[in-house]
Order: sequence, then C-alpha cells, then structure tokens
Amino acid sequence: MSKEIISTNNAPQAIGPYSQAVKTGDLIFISGQIPLNPKTGDLVSGSIEDEANQVLENIQSICKAAGYGLEDIVKITIFLTNLENFATVNEVMTKHFNEPYPARATVEVSGLPLGVNVEIEAIVGTNG
Repeated sequence: MSKEIISTNNAPQAIGPYSQAVKTGDLIFISGQIPLNPKTGDLVSGSIEDEANQVLENIQSICKAAGYGLEDIVKITIFLTNLENFATVNEVMTKHFNEPYPARATVEVSGLPLGVNVEIEAIVGTNG
C-alpha cells in the first residue's frame, strides 16, 4: 500500500519521528496536534478554549495542505488532561465544525507533550 506524506509550514512541524499527516488509500491520518503556534513556535496558553482553537487551526492547515477542509474529517480523537474541560472543548468544536459532525472519542490522559492540556488527532475521508 502506498502512502503520501502531507506537510505544511502553516502547522507546527513534527517534534518527533512522525509526519504531520499521511495519506493512504481514501484516508488521511493527521497526527495529534497540540496548541503550538506555527508562526512563532510558541505554545498557546491561557484558556483551554485558546488551546483548543489553536489545535483545530493547526488541523485545518494540514487539511488545507492536502486539499481538504475540516468538513472532510470523519473521525477525531481528543485527549484532555482534565475532563472538566469537556464542555468547553465541545463549545470550541461547534465553532469549527458543522453538522454532520465527525465521529469522536474523548479520553482523559495523565499528561501530554510539553505539558499542554489538549491534543487532537483526526482522520480525513478523501473519497478517492
């Protein structure tokens, strides 16, 4: 099975041995994104809303580099260090996604890279 690497300077560069995204078949797998500002390389801090917005902007940039948009995402997984932020992240989601929403899982974890509060990975359906 062939795979195509997707990369853009409009999203944070990988901070480890992985690609921003990989397309194989009819799917694009976007690696977990954290709230790094790709222009400055700085972490977005402040509120969970600010962090989640930056994460989704990073995912949107990767989608765009592949020729797709957030509306083409079929599944996301959200990792939170505190499930008390679940409702706030839901509010942020409604600002970036319209119905029909992608499938989703949300998981509380004990820690995330660079001490952030949220990380999101996504799968895009390309229909060929």
